[in-house]
Amino acid sequence: MAPFFTKFLYVNMMLAVIFYCSCSAKDLSKEIEESNLYTAENSFIQFTGRVDFSTNELPRFWSPGVYVEAWFSGKTCEIIVNDELLWGTSHNYISIVLDDQPVQRIKLTEKVNIINLDSRLGSGNHKVTICKSSESGIGYLEFAGIKCEELLKPEPKPTRKIEFYGNSITCGTGSDTSEVPCDSGEWYDQHNAYMSYGPVTARLLNAQWMLTSVSGIGLMHSCCNMDIVMPDVYDKVNLRENKLEWNFSKYQPDVVTIALGQNDGIQDSTVFCSNYVAYIHQLRTKYEKATIICLTSPMADEKLVAVMKKYFVSIVDCLNDEGDQNITSYFFSKHYNNGCGGHPDISQHTEIAGELSQFIKEIKNW
Repeated sequence: MAPFFTKFLYVNMMLAVIFYCSCSAKDLSKEIEESNLYTAENSFIQFTGRVDFSTNELPRFWSPGVYVEAWFSGKTCEIIVNDELLWGTSHNYISIVLDDQPVQRIKLTEKVNIINLDSRLGSGNHKVTICKSSESGIGYLEFAGIKCEELLKPEPKPTRKIEFYGNSITCGTGSDTSEVPCDSGEWYDQHNAYMSYGPVTARLLNAQWMLTSVSGIGLMHSCCNMDIVMPDVYDKVNLRENKLEWNFSKYQPDVVTIALGQNDGIQDSTVFCSNYVAYIHQLRTKYEKATIICLTSPMADEKLVAVMKKYFVSIVDCLNDEGDQNITSYFFSKHYNNGCGGHPDISQHTEIAGELSQFIKEIKNW
């Protein structure tokens, strides 16, 4: 680690610590003496998702649902996360899972955030998961390292892998009102990617997950004056800004789900289906063996659902006729719109995951 960064990090450790518990200066000094700083390039720290490793000691990621895992021993632990602070004011949310304890979602408050987990630790070995729970439009995070008594060799990742392509629903937008009610705070205060249907589905199936999703994006038409659609950016690390090529060899999913169409709305069926088939052809150049599942939008109204069902029957039939038998569709059983802006809330994301995981389990024999 560069000397300047090390000095900067320790200065900010004193000035910008987010404490889950209060401790005296004497106690803090003792903890610092007994623990070690393991920077992000340590091979024992696991990353899952689209991450830019251009700077190995400060890996950077934008997408919701990117997660970092580490195993460690001892009664002290601090996680160091840098926030882009987009526009100078926008703070990302992260979700932290320690051992088998309930997940805790927190809003970052500083450019350099040092998150103390000591109050939640007992003796012995521990696992911590840190997940970006807000989306790429809020800016990037950098994982700077973990401070603990000893970093341990990680357990193997699950062999199963799923990737979820989609829009704000897949991002977990508008789902979490546990701290900030709808129509209050900032527009991203209800984001919770960790508890969105994709990661929940993956955890139910003991699989890794990756969310390739952007709020407002469509297949051929995006909302909110966005100048991108998914076929433009599906191959990027920073999807929202259409930047940084993603290396698909780093993550080859067994299953790919596509939940697009909500922002497209009702389109000419020939045009929409042709664009969708072309997009599947793009994905097939990256994922030859993955099972691809076309999903109806969980928050679509009755008219849009009816149209999407017709679209997907035609799309799957067309691709099957071309010789691609590893593609199917799934139609959700009902509307899910109890969250902010008509999005699913957390409990409904759990329901969606229940439906989807059962379907995947059946078609993959998992």
